[in-house]
Amino acid sequence: MKISAMNVKITFQENKTNIDKIGNHINEWRDYYTCHATVTGENGTEEFTAGEIVENIDIAFTVRYCKKVVAVTSTNFRIVFNNELYDIVLIDHFSYKNQAVKFKCQKVRR
Repeated sequence: MKISAMNVKITFQENKTNIDKIGNHINEWRDYYTCHATVTGENGTEEFTAGEIVENIDIAFTVRYCKKVVAVTSTNFRIVFNNELYDIVLIDHFSYKNQAVKFKCQKVRR
């Protein structure tokens, strides 16, 4: 894996549940880990749904293997890249060779 290709910085955010003073449960996204990554496949498609045009952007981030990255799951984490939010759809560990991890993501609709 070429380290020079990892030229963008991404942040993994973790979804945590906090309890306020009166006992309400509040979901919050907190920064978990920041690292450099390689970005691939930023192709988008548009579709006409319910009277509006919706863009679907699929993107993949490849990062170096480390213990913090291995703990990332697709249900409790998301990725922030260029101030845009991406949900993790699939995690590829490259045959568990402990060199790199690839995250296939989809842009979050707001």
